[in-house]
Amino acid sequence: MYLGVSSSLEHKNPKDWAKKHVELGLKSVVFPVDYLAGEETVMEYKKAADEAGLLIAEVGVWKNTLARDLAEREKWIEYTINQLKMADKIGASCCVNVIGTPYGPRWDGGYRENFSDECWDMAVKMIQRVIDTVKPVNTKFSIESMPWMIPSGPDEYLKLIKKVNRKEFGAHLDVVNMITNPQRYFYNDEFLKECFQKLEGKICSCHLKDIRLKEEYTFQLQECACGQGTLDIKLFEKLATKENPKMPMIIEHLTTDEEYIESVKYVKKLLG
Repeated sequence: MYLGVSSSLEHKNPKDWAKKHVELGLKSVVFPVDYLAGEETVMEYKKAADEAGLLIAEVGVWKNTLARDLAEREKWIEYTINQLKMADKIGASCCVNVIGTPYGPRWDGGYRENFSDECWDMAVKMIQRVIDTVKPVNTKFSIESMPWMIPSGPDEYLKLIKKVNRKEFGAHLDVVNMITNPQRYFYNDEFLKECFQKLEGKICSCHLKDIRLKEEYTFQLQECACGQGTLDIKLFEKLATKENPKMPMIIEHLTTDEEYIESVKYVKKLLG
């Protein structure tokens, strides 16, 4: 695996950005700017990553491409298209978003209709449109697995891949986001194996974090930093590396750079 962090780390310039990742012993990075930064800045960051031997793992989108308001939807689809163009130009492993939703006030929130036939149809057409517009050759477009919208499990991901039917579409595996019931939680080792078995050959990047069961009723799970939960991180790394020796595994959702640094130290010690 190629470990990375979602933080761009506090830095002064592209070379300093790359240097700080290398000093932490990291091998992959999340690209720290979007296409609106301009081609000169984008290429400076790419050059810094290349010279430091860092794999550009992800270009993020994080916009609601299924927004209820059609003007807003078009705005974010266009943004996604430009992000994918940038990702392809800099050779990122993937350009990633979540499906989004038109069904409620929270753009990445959970609603019954997120699993409707209508949502499946909108999602597939949106993904096809983005890919067919850009026609990427160096990167994959991907959708991060999520707890309350498609794809919420490996079978849904396989269904999405089949429906999209584009070789430029890859799987972005966030296992913790898919641990949503007691079976997947208590037998997360078996669930990890299921994910990698079913999505073999299709995974382009992974998120790395942990998960723990809260004591309150009813069944409540809480995302947490690596080592503060029960996820079999050693097995996760083993399966990811088998899938791809250079598989990006990105630590995410911490608050400060100091927290990221401590998490990196923990993971590196755990994995030896």
